[in-house]
Amino acid sequence: MAELTQDDLGDDRSLLLVDDDEPFLKRLAKAMEKRGFEVETAESVAAGLAIAKARPPAYAVVDLRLEDGNGLDVVEALRERRPDSRIVVLTGYGAIATAVAAVKIGATDYLSKPADATDITNALLSRGDDLPPPPENPMSADRVRWEHIQRVYELCDRNVSETARRLNMHRRTLQRILAKRSPK
Repeated sequence: MAELTQDDLGDDRSLLLVDDDEPFLKRLAKAMEKRGFEVETAESVAAGLAIAKARPPAYAVVDLRLEDGNGLDVVEALRERRPDSRIVVLTGYGAIATAVAAVKIGATDYLSKPADATDITNALLSRGDDLPPPPENPMSADRVRWEHIQRVYELCDRNVSETARRLNMHRRTLQRILAKRSPK
């Protein structure tokens, strides 16, 4: 993407950052302010929802998994209050199923951590139908299994017991799998 100008952001430069990783949140907020955004931060779903309802921003970057819940709840609230907002979902637990769920409820893009401020800015401001390049390395068998589990989990509305029943696996085993990061 070419060098960012203030005009690329539009008249409303409000940006909501929702992440429970405080050092990451502070670094990202500084970087986004340098790029011309008017940044407001939240470290929880509750705080993100409060800001989304009171002052829905033009842009948002929301972490998927937060200590007090799921970041997709913030995405839904933002989409209801401000349908034109551009929302990027960030997560350390990248999965196709959660990416699909995020986009279905209104996210503009979905990025896996670690994502830097340039990647996030490009995702927030992208307007074209440019497809990303194909992956260099295909998914491993472990990753394909993990993706399938994540898909069924999302289809069961993130209900662990129902997902375990449908996958014919013990609930505790499923909880351990869901708590881990995705395999490479």
